[in-house]
Amino acid sequence: MKQNRDSILQMARGAFIERVDYEMNKVIDNILDPNTKATAKRKITLTIELAPDDERQTIGVSVTAKSTLAPTNPVATSLYVTNDNNGELVVAEMVPQVPGQTSMDGTEQEAPKLLKLAAR
Repeated sequence: MKQNRDSILQMARGAFIERVDYEMNKVIDNILDPNTKATAKRKITLTIELAPDDERQTIGVSVTAKSTLAPTNPVATSLYVTNDNNGELVVAEMVPQVPGQTSMDGTEQEAPKLLKLAAR
């Protein structure tokens, strides 16, 4: 009578496949994330380590699944370096309009964010 044989991935009561599925969920979430490049390649790497004993009778098997995801898209801004009224160095984030100016849609331009600098 011939015995059924299974893939190594079906062993460990399904835990090996579960690890791959866990990483696949992370990859799918990353693909659906609008903060990542849609067409970037993602990867799942499966590492199977086999450690036989001295008699070559028992083999310890461990499986590690690792995903490589697309990084988030870069976010950019511009900074402007100047001095304030007291001659102190000020680094401000540039804003699209003059602070306090009203745009065509009726919103008012907020004051720019100022960079916190460490004491020199």
